[in-house]
Amino acid sequence: MEVKDIRAMQTEQLREELLKLRREQFNLRMQAATGQGARPDQPSKVRKDIARIKTILRERRDSESAGQSK
Repeated sequence: MEVKDIRAMQTEQLREELLKLRREQFNLRMQAATGQGARPDQPSKVRKDIARIKTILRERRDSESAGQSK
């Protein structure tokens, strides 16, 4: 997932995507623990996507709070 795609999403869509990615991360951990991990690069991609989404959500939250304090 690219940053420009993430920035184009609404905040509620980002929260839903974050929840979906966290579930996927959990499932990947369970697959790895049971020895069923099919693609070893997938956990790091999911982790990076989660970080990207959380960063953009934080930026939006900070910009809203900065706008309210003025």
